[in-house]
Amino acid sequence: MNILVLNVGSSSLKWQLIETDESRFAENADVRRARGLIERIGGEAVWSFRAGSGPAVKGTAPLRDHRAAVEYLLHWIVSAESGVGLGSLGEIGAAGHRVTHGGEQFVRSVAIDDDVLRGIEETIDLAPLHNPANLKGVLAVRAVLGRAVPQVAVFDTAFHHTLPERAFLYAIPYSLYRRHRVRRYGFHGTSHRYVSYRWRQLTGIPREKQKIITLHLGNGCSACAISGGESVDTSMGFTPLEGLVMGTRSGDLDPAVLEYIAVKEGLSLPEVESLLNKQSGLLGISGLTNDMRELLAEAEEHDDRRAWLAIELFCYRARKYIGSYLAAMGGADAICFAGGVGENAPAVRAMICEGLEFAGIRVDPAANHAHVGGREGRISPEGATPGVWVIPTDEELLIARDTYRVVSGIENRY
Repeated sequence: MNILVLNVGSSSLKWQLIETDESRFAENADVRRARGLIERIGGEAVWSFRAGSGPAVKGTAPLRDHRAAVEYLLHWIVSAESGVGLGSLGEIGAAGHRVTHGGEQFVRSVAIDDDVLRGIEETIDLAPLHNPANLKGVLAVRAVLGRAVPQVAVFDTAFHHTLPERAFLYAIPYSLYRRHRVRRYGFHGTSHRYVSYRWRQLTGIPREKQKIITLHLGNGCSACAISGGESVDTSMGFTPLEGLVMGTRSGDLDPAVLEYIAVKEGLSLPEVESLLNKQSGLLGISGLTNDMRELLAEAEEHDDRRAWLAIELFCYRARKYIGSYLAAMGGADAICFAGGVGENAPAVRAMICEGLEFAGIRVDPAANHAHVGGREGRISPEGATPGVWVIPTDEELLIARDTYRVVSGIENRY
């Protein structure tokens, strides 16, 4: 089945066309037929599409809204010059959408109907910047392809619904949880779930015996403790701001700092929140950039003190989370790195693991430097426990597979 996978932002649309079915899951033989990105929707949009492993084609087009963007990409997919090989839109079997927040209502991927749409609308106050855009994508596909093409919502928070109360509750008045559902939800669940599943595929260890720590390190970063194939703790909280140091997000912070900054800087609470989300993290500490590649280059070539400080703080926080999750689970079988930084920055992986030798965590320098650019595998010495792995995440593939499972009525034990 050809699945159209969409990740929709307020003015952007990232998409892939993936051919998959149950027989391809076990063999990891899914076919990525096309992919692309449309940005600046609402004006003269900029787009970049590619078929298979072919070269990217780029251009601009006046796209007034997300419906126009969906129409444009679908027209390209079935055009003869695209090289995708689809004869008609009828060959698209379903559409899968990344939806940021499912609240407590959505604990697994679901087929989208009017009730689900209303449920997603009810979570908008939990994700006001993301869920409205996700809904636009669903409505755009429905308008272009009609209701006959099934659509599936894959929630970024769903994987973490298994967190026990001791992990998801904050030590604030319980009434605030009961009235307003203030709790840890966790994010990046699609990535952590994919890495967890892929590690089991690579090692042959059954789900019920799995005990690993996954680190999704990119511009956004999160850690997850996974036991028996289920999330039992995670670093992001009520919002994606909590936890690890990120590209522009502060991560863990004393809550009293918010009022203190507001008073001292004459800022409103929304302005302080924006500062913590968009001007902090690696960017805030270094004063240079939120891009780890640029920070590493600046630190190594010019010995920039604040670049080194930002990198050290990033790694230190990740190391602390690994230690805390080892304690929470009573050990682990593996530490798995994913995300743009986790997959492509051997120096960062080595710095995070440095000092964890007491727990058996070691990195083989040659293997560590060899595993970049999408190469998956073990980077710790054979026999070392926990093992250290690099497993490139593939959220779009998981969304496509979930969509196929939901549409086909297959139980999801992914």
